[in-house]
Amino acid sequence: MTDAKDYRFHPLAWRELEEADRWYFSHSYEVSLDFLSDLYAAVEDIARAPRRWPTHLHGTRRLVMQRFPFSIIYLDDPDLITIIAVAHSKRRPGYWEGRL
Repeated sequence: MTDAKDYRFHPLAWRELEEADRWYFSHSYEVSLDFLSDLYAAVEDIARAPRRWPTHLHGTRRLVMQRFPFSIIYLDDPDLITIIAVAHSKRRPGYWEGRL
């Protein structure tokens, strides 16, 4: 088994995470916890096996979350995973291209 790669969030991806959590929290504390738990589990899965998810736009990869309408868009560099976007499924594909 290989070690997980380090990862970081692009500042705008972090903002997207916070905005989504704020919305879920305003509706239900429990749903907010579920969202954060699922999101961080997904990021840890990416860090352990970044090539498991398919290639996406502009050289990125994408993990589609199962319970929530979000995708995690990331770059798989040799030593680091960069989370480019925590993208809601209703947003225009590739809106985050300027972050690359």
